[in-house]
Amino acid sequence: MKLKVLYLGRKANKNNVALSRIFLACTVFYGQVQDMSYGTVLFKGTMAFINVRNNFRSTTAFSIVGGFVLLLGANIFKPFTIVNTGERGVVMRFGQVQNVILDEGIHPIMPIVTSVKKLSVRVQKTDIESQAGTKDLQTIKIAVSLNWHIEPTQVNKVYQRIRDQEQIINAIILPAITEVIKAATPKKTAEQILKERADLKAEIDNSIKLRLATYGLYTDDVSLVNVSFSPEFAAAIEAKQIAEQQAKQADYVALKAAKDAEAEVNRAKGQAEAQKLLRQNLTPQILQQQAIQKWDGHFPQVMGGSSALPLINISPPSSPVGQAK
Repeated sequence: MKLKVLYLGRKANKNNVALSRIFLACTVFYGQVQDMSYGTVLFKGTMAFINVRNNFRSTTAFSIVGGFVLLLGANIFKPFTIVNTGERGVVMRFGQVQNVILDEGIHPIMPIVTSVKKLSVRVQKTDIESQAGTKDLQTIKIAVSLNWHIEPTQVNKVYQRIRDQEQIINAIILPAITEVIKAATPKKTAEQILKERADLKAEIDNSIKLRLATYGLYTDDVSLVNVSFSPEFAAAIEAKQIAEQQAKQADYVALKAAKDAEAEVNRAKGQAEAQKLLRQNLTPQILQQQAIQKWDGHFPQVMGGSSALPLINISPPSSPVGQAK
């Protein structure tokens, strides 16, 4: 039989459109399938609508509660881990270190079963000052600055053998630097250390690299920041330097005097040789020529009766005076 269905209710707004359509579908279903009166169809459709609405609300509430529980579980159990830049992740399963090393990024893990320990592979700086003795029994203090980092491919072994950064510094690096300094300085005297500081640094550098490499640690650089001695030795060094400077000054003065005396002797010898050569080559004609060159053109104002003009013969050889003489 053909049954008309009357849709009752207020005009649905945007939020009630879906529920209104469900109510209409339920009413039509009961009216077409079963031969019922109008009131029965309306009642059945209304009850079906109420059940659908309750189920919808229950499903929505369940979804909200389920999502909250899921987020809470993810926060508590953490099914993933994030390895930051400059780090590596050491994977442990029930506390046992695995061969897998996690690189930078996000990684899924199995909660409770798997845990991850992150270690930095960036360059670290460690400063230490150590005291040691020299070959000539002088006390010396050396301040060393070490730049190092964990080998990224050895992170799991480093954590398994040593653990974290604090243990690496306290248990490995500081004892290694101290031992290397105490082994290198007794090979040289204090003066040699001052003059051959580069050689001492190279020896300490190589020794530290070899020691740390066995633990999966890489040495980037070793710097001798400061080398200091006892106040007494520093004063002795200063006095020695002053004495050496004074000795060098005295040597310079003596050498200068010897050079000056040698120069005087050579100068006197030169003058004697020059005079000797002058005497050998000196003739009356040369003397007369030099006198003429130095003569100022004036005759002496006072002369004796028989005196002649000095060095100058003014009478020519062919004159009667000249012939008479």
